Order: sequence, then structure tokens, then C-alpha cells
Amino acid sequence: MIASRVATRTAMVAARNTTQKQQKRGIVDYLTNYPDKVMEKKKIQNLGGTCLGESNPTWLKQPGDVGMALFGLALVGFGFVQATVGHYRLATGKGKKPI
Repeated sequence: MIASRVATRTAMVAARNTTQKQQKRGIVDYLTNYPDKVMEKKKIQNLGGTCLGESNPTWLKQPGDVGMALFGLALVGFGFVQATVGHYRLATGKGKKPI
């Protein structure tokens, strides 16, 4: 009786293993086979030395860095203007919404 159950279970496992196909690993394969670009970026960052000071800062060396810096500066400027207007309105009582 036990032998028949073991044989049945073994047959079921063998049948299931033969019918399964290889699992597709889309995102996992993409992440594990992603090309390594560290050395390329390191070469750009180290161009001209690493202690350059304000004349050629490291955070402005890669393409697109100037645009990001300008966007950040504009965002900080907008926030500063909004905060200044808000403080002025709080101090003078202007710009209140009618009840």
C-alpha cells in the first residue's frame, strides 16, 4: 500500500516536471544582464583630475548636468519667491480669502 502511494506520487512528480517549460525571467534577466557603464562614467568624472575646485566641478561634467542644475535652480527660485510672497501676505494681512 505504501509502495503504491510512493509510486503514484513519483509518477505525478515526474509527469509534472516533464510538462513544465522553462520560466521566462523578463525583468530579472534584464537587470542581471544590464551592461556595466561604471568605467565609462568614471572616465568622464576623472577627466582632468579630481580636485578641480570651482572651475570644473564634478557635478557638471556629464551630458545633461547643466540642464538639471538649471532646473533645480529654477525650482528653488520659484519656491523662494512663493515663500517670500506668503510671508509678506501673512505679515500685512493681504490676500485673504473672503468668508
